[in-house]
Amino acid sequence: MKLTYSNIISGIVTLIGVTMLFSCEGNLQEVRAFSLEEDAPQAIAEGINLKYTDSGRLVATLSSPKMLDYTNKSFPYREFPDGLMVEFFDEENRKNTVEADYGIVYEQTNLIDLQGNVKILTADSTKLEASQLFWDQDRSWVFTDKRNIIRFPNGALNEGLGFDSNQDFSNFRSRTNTGVQIIEEEADE
Repeated sequence: MKLTYSNIISGIVTLIGVTMLFSCEGNLQEVRAFSLEEDAPQAIAEGINLKYTDSGRLVATLSSPKMLDYTNKSFPYREFPDGLMVEFFDEENRKNTVEADYGIVYEQTNLIDLQGNVKILTADSTKLEASQLFWDQDRSWVFTDKRNIIRFPNGALNEGLGFDSNQDFSNFRSRTNTGVQIIEEEADE
């Protein structure tokens, strides 16, 4: 057999490959130490400041000290354990603000659960305060069964236990409430 340059090179490559295979050690305990715990998030982000745009127009900003990403679970979600603030901008660049001490976004249902000192300020100066608020993004609907206070731009004040409303509060239904309601009478013609 005649040794050629290509035979020598392929022999060296084979020798290196075999050496590498036999030098690998499969320590199952060490491999398991690198894997995630079953209830651990797949990612942790700190100091978040996200900007959402649509066709170059700023639609929303989200800021939070910390986000835990559990989107690898069978029911995926993102958790904001240290609070969050979201600003929404409409087509006329009017701002609506949402703040809460805690938030969780469920990916499959597009439901957001806000808890602890939930405050909403709309572009028309409607103010909402509640201990918990759910926001159904698919239906553009907000609701709670907790105590809440809403101050409308016309001076109406509603303190209640539970409400349902579209997200701009133009179709608001309170379950149990007290407060000052402003009712405008239509002129008879």
